[in-house]
Amino acid sequence: MMPSASSKTTASAVQPKPLRVGYLALTDAAPFVAAEHLGLFARHRLNVELRREIGWATIREKIAYGELDAAQAPAPMLWSIQLGLGCSSCDVLTALVLSLHGNALTLSTALWNAGVRDGVSLRSHIRAHHTRQPLTLGGAFRFSSHHLLMLEWLRAAGLEPDRDVRIVVVPPAQMFRNLAAGTIDGYYAGEPWNTLAVREGAGWCPTWSSAQSPGHLEKILLVTRRFAETRASEHAALISALLEACAWCDEPQNREPLAQLLSEPRYLNLSTRVIAPALLGRFACGHDRVERVPDFHVFHHGDINVPIATKATALQRDLGAAGLLSPSAANDPELPHRLFREDIYREVVRELAVP
Repeated sequence: MMPSASSKTTASAVQPKPLRVGYLALTDAAPFVAAEHLGLFARHRLNVELRREIGWATIREKIAYGELDAAQAPAPMLWSIQLGLGCSSCDVLTALVLSLHGNALTLSTALWNAGVRDGVSLRSHIRAHHTRQPLTLGGAFRFSSHHLLMLEWLRAAGLEPDRDVRIVVVPPAQMFRNLAAGTIDGYYAGEPWNTLAVREGAGWCPTWSSAQSPGHLEKILLVTRRFAETRASEHAALISALLEACAWCDEPQNREPLAQLLSEPRYLNLSTRVIAPALLGRFACGHDRVERVPDFHVFHHGDINVPIATKATALQRDLGAAGLLSPSAANDPELPHRLFREDIYREVVRELAVP
């Protein structure tokens, strides 16, 4: 007997519309992976379809054009999309900060062999050897903490980007291969791509983001304003599930199992030996130097998940100082409140009783 039209309608109503959620193959995609593995999406009655994307520009475009409903994103991407800088303008927001820190600067082994040990020696090397062809460094995305931190590190060493060093955009998962092939001389990227370069002998790390800028915002949950308004209950459930996942990811006893989860082919597809060290707070910088960095990845503690407008204001000021925003945008007092929606976060916590 064929099912009636009404029974088909009822069945489709029971099955929630899939939420298409994008992420990149990075260690700090951990909350999405944990939420799926622990059944937190299902517990909050969500049908989430995780999609591993190639790069941040892909995520930006797919969010703007509705091919993704939500995504992991660098916090500065909000300004890029909202203001239409390098892309079509679209109203976006975040109601959840996913992580702090998690990045490092990797330079090639060839530079180490040439005597480079820090920013000052890099400047001396460039002055002596790269008067015609500048060094090339990879950046994951122009509107990202990686880019801001790389600019800061170079300028502190007396180097001027675009004059002394050429910066090119390279998707994170392609950083190591380009470094090993010699097409770039270094990169500022998220884990595990720094540890991979160190383990393979292709690079070393003179600095990392938690040492360079303690407490800096890293990834946020990116959605359009339209999604937040028209699918508010799903947005709230997604925030709730990811908030629980962030708390789980920050428990020390969960870091090793988390590294194993991330290593699976559908996520990062790398050995746990590459993923685990930074998660466990033992960051290998290269040349037998291992630093104890317990806050290399921060997912939850210290109320970091709250999207407070003061954090957005400070980030907007940094973007303006780096020359990435016009003076009018950098000084817009309303923009941080439009992009960072603490009110939505507080409502989720109150209504869903999330600890």
